[in-house]
Amino acid sequence: MADEQIKPLARNKIAMLIDGDNAQAGLLSQMLVEAGRYGQVTVRRIYGDWTTTSMNSWKDTLNFHAFQPIQQFRYTIGKNATDSAMIIDAMDILHSGVVDGFCLISSDSDYTRLATRIREAGIFVMGIGEKKTPKPFVNACDVFVFTENLVVAKKPVSPPRQPKGETKKIKDDKEELDPMPVLSQAFEMAVQQDGWASLANFGNALYQVDPSFDPRTYGHKQLSKMISKLKDGFEMRTQENDGNMVFYVKIKE
Repeated sequence: MADEQIKPLARNKIAMLIDGDNAQAGLLSQMLVEAGRYGQVTVRRIYGDWTTTSMNSWKDTLNFHAFQPIQQFRYTIGKNATDSAMIIDAMDILHSGVVDGFCLISSDSDYTRLATRIREAGIFVMGIGEKKTPKPFVNACDVFVFTENLVVAKKPVSPPRQPKGETKKIKDDKEELDPMPVLSQAFEMAVQQDGWASLANFGNALYQVDPSFDPRTYGHKQLSKMISKLKDGFEMRTQENDGNMVFYVKIKE
């Protein structure tokens, strides 16, 4: 079960390699969250023929998430040329020993042997692709996530209610910022099977989602104080662990 593998892999380094011809640019944030459940995504590469218009959808999002575009020309019309470049790079990364796991993003069965070879080396490998992905590729991975499960309807964020009779105050820049999108993504990385996440793991996940995250941006000196103020979005509790008090957080539905 995927959740059971989170703990031993949580601190590991992950190489995320994306077949740009067989993946959806609009789901890159969600795919990073899925990979982030198993480790820190340190190697980030997207493969494709960047001279074609079909890769235009990737250009803004890859810069935002600091992915390296790898150019691979198509030498034959109608043939996907990215698989060979991605496989060669994956083997180079595997033998370099700089990562502890791989996340291969594609719905192409050509990566079945690559996933099998990575597993044979005793390295964790996960895959992300559409439900049409051939079973051999799915079964060659330790974990496989269908992109259809990553598409979720966004709930509208209700503005905070003003107490009756209170004059509406002009908010400063810090109050107008909405931290919930970043916090929600980080929580999905850190949450355990019981629905709670330790504040320490939650904080580490926040820096994976947004390395510039700082509670002071939102007017708080500490993350714990910030979460305690977001009563409509989070619950908090403490638990004694080996004589130390550990904070836990849980997002409200």
